[in-house]
Amino acid sequence: MAASTFPAPRLIGTKQSNVSYVDRSAVRVIAFNTAGQIAIVYAKRDNYYKLPGGGIDPNEEHVAAVIREMQEETGAVIEVRRDVGCIATTEEYRNDLHQISYCYVADVLDDSGSPSLTEDEVNDGLGHLWLTVHEAKSNMAGVEPTSELGRYIKERDIYLLGEADKVGTGAL
Repeated sequence: MAASTFPAPRLIGTKQSNVSYVDRSAVRVIAFNTAGQIAIVYAKRDNYYKLPGGGIDPNEEHVAAVIREMQEETGAVIEVRRDVGCIATTEEYRNDLHQISYCYVADVLDDSGSPSLTEDEVNDGLGHLWLTVHEAKSNMAGVEPTSELGRYIKERDIYLLGEADKVGTGAL
């Protein structure tokens, strides 16, 4: 997918002229199970909710990254809705990180697997739950993250859920 086909990103944070940023590309996913619920991940240590997702590995296609990240964070196997494409993007500046996140919509094929969390994710107290989109937005909005990272993620993911609602992804 050519960069020109992605939606214009929403800017989160402020680029500082005196900071040398590390560039990172990432994916996020709004994945629906058969009950019309989506998976969200809760980070207990810093008290925030987020959409499943993470960094894109070198030479990895976006869809492959979405599938991998969903399976790592929730154990679920998904199929990305290719007809919808990337529904929203964000451009974030936080600390020394410049990150572009690309959000996709998917359907859950099997949610019986177990997450494969990294040691850092286990230490952060990551766990996932299935909620309606309304409940997910409410949970995200209703917590006060205890870290700067959590505050950035809260802003990003509430925005991404709102954009998904606008493009009519079904079940939203």
